[in-house]
Amino acid sequence: MYLRETDIERLNRLFNSENSPLKFLAYEANLDSMKITNGLDNNNVVDDRRAQVLWIILSHFSSAEPREKTGRLINFRDLPGGYAYENAFVCRAVQPLSETFGEEPEKLIRAGKALDGNTKSFGEVSIEIPSLPLIPLVYILWAKGEFPASANVLFDESASHFLPTEDLAVLAEITTKRLQEANRTTI
Repeated sequence: MYLRETDIERLNRLFNSENSPLKFLAYEANLDSMKITNGLDNNNVVDDRRAQVLWIILSHFSSAEPREKTGRLINFRDLPGGYAYENAFVCRAVQPLSETFGEEPEKLIRAGKALDGNTKSFGEVSIEIPSLPLIPLVYILWAKGEFPASANVLFDESASHFLPTEDLAVLAEITTKRLQEANRTTI
């Protein structure tokens, strides 16, 4: 993956990193070597396919103009064009969450903290994950009981200013997978 010098400058500014590795979701992306290491896997270099997806997201994110978070949470379907991709989003980012953590919701909190998440007070358990700077995702879970487990993923209303809706769907899917990986490796 090739990033232009302007992309690198913007990423450094967005991450406030001053030429140090970009840290997000327990990954470290080195802008000099273009290698991404996995903090959940003994800092091993991630495979080429995963790295390519992450670099594409970072490249698109580099075009963002920083804005303050609004503090208003919205569903995926409320993002521009989100209604058209909502079913796929639920299948890829939401259902795996309830399947993985539905019987033991406290594990979501522990996995989320491995990704620098902060607990929230929604649902039975919830955690806000800083997926990328200024793009937090709020994961909400209701445990399995009388009804099947259910979950939701919410975005700050400002999210669409940083990435297109399709990229936000991919970012949520990546974040869900990272929560599952954190669950396997740190708990």
